[in-house]
Amino acid sequence: MVELAAEARPGEVSELNNRAVVTVTGVRDRLRVLLVSGEPHAGERTWRRLLKADPGVDLVHFTILRPPEKDDLTPLNELALIAFPVRELFQVKLREFDLVVFDRFANRGILPPAYLRNIADYVRGGGALLMSVGPEFAGPVSLAATPLGAVLPARPAVGAGQGAGMSGAAEGAFRPMVTTLGARHPVTEGLTGANPDEQHEASWGRWYRSMRADQRSGTTVMEAAGGAPLLVLDRVGEGRVALLLSDHIWLWSRGHDGGGPQAELLRRAAHWLMREPELEEEDLTARIEAGRLHVQRRSVEAAPPPEVTVTAPDGTTRRAPLQPGPGGRATAELAAEQPGVWQVSDGRRNAFVAAAAANPLEVADLRADPARLAPILTATGGGVRWLGTAPEPVLPELRRVGPGRDAQGGSQGGWIGLRRNGDHTVTGIAAMPLLPPWLALPLVLGIAVLAWRREGR
Repeated sequence: MVELAAEARPGEVSELNNRAVVTVTGVRDRLRVLLVSGEPHAGERTWRRLLKADPGVDLVHFTILRPPEKDDLTPLNELALIAFPVRELFQVKLREFDLVVFDRFANRGILPPAYLRNIADYVRGGGALLMSVGPEFAGPVSLAATPLGAVLPARPAVGAGQGAGMSGAAEGAFRPMVTTLGARHPVTEGLTGANPDEQHEASWGRWYRSMRADQRSGTTVMEAAGGAPLLVLDRVGEGRVALLLSDHIWLWSRGHDGGGPQAELLRRAAHWLMREPELEEEDLTARIEAGRLHVQRRSVEAAPPPEVTVTAPDGTTRRAPLQPGPGGRATAELAAEQPGVWQVSDGRRNAFVAAAAANPLEVADLRADPARLAPILTATGGGVRWLGTAPEPVLPELRRVGPGRDAQGGSQGGWIGLRRNGDHTVTGIAAMPLLPPWLALPLVLGIAVLAWRREGR
């Protein structure tokens, strides 16, 4: 939002039209997503359907059908149409993707450490990474044990999958739960079927496997049985990472045990990773409606919201308290009568909003210009009379004129005419008797007789 202002000049009629507000809206035309599935499995189609259903997403999807160490004598021309373009995807064109998704991908030598380091640098530089993991996350081929693990918000639990008597996967039925922070985070806030609090279960379907992990950073918005992290969101440098520690979300898409909002959850997670403004968990927005300034602050922090500083277009400032609301939101409402750009700040973020149009048509040009009326004057025979600059205005004489006659004349004020349009003209008068004479006379005589007899009594 850009506000342009011109200095006032001597003798200006008004300064109302000295400001102009221009709003520039940026729209991301297409979103490019790279999806790499480590192996064919039941949940692979869930990711593909989700990303292909969005017309604004260009999806590039590869599935590793056979790891390099497996040799079953299958001809290469029956495995894939093209070879996996590792160098082109993860070195040449990596930064052209808005989101990279690894779905149960195991590091079996397909991606050399240099390429995995490129992905980590891509995230730190502003990229987005989404990982959905299964049992491979706790094994020796886990991506957490590669240079990519430096940007992950969680690692396999100590001893998981290392032969220490502790399996990397927690097996058993459980219902995913939205955490207290998750209830305030836009990715999981308000999901259909979610638990209202941590003391009650959700109403959606159960999952049967989650990966044991030690969280190092980020925000856990969903948890598995026993409070174990299930969906962890994190910001790394300029980029973002989401880690889903289960490969059973596809059960919701099949309607198992009542199903669940898997499409909405994954859509929100993907768009949060790609910086969708409406899904920012720490945000400050403002809008003006009917002369009122509406401020909304969103945060996952449970602390009381701070006061905001509101700066009016004329530079005056005032403090306004925010009223806490559901979903991590806090709001305030103030009068906004001045036209121009209003600024709202909570100390860390700023929001700008324009009050109506700072240059409406009525004040765009305040100079009196008879040229604008010239077409109407020519068509009706009218004229323009200036009242002059003297203390006493020069008023023209008013006359009534007939249709087709000139409606102005004379000089130095002269006269102007008001045309007789003839909207109502009396052309004649007609009278009709209420009753015929032969009926009216007996009626009148009868009424007179009745009146005489009543008076006689």
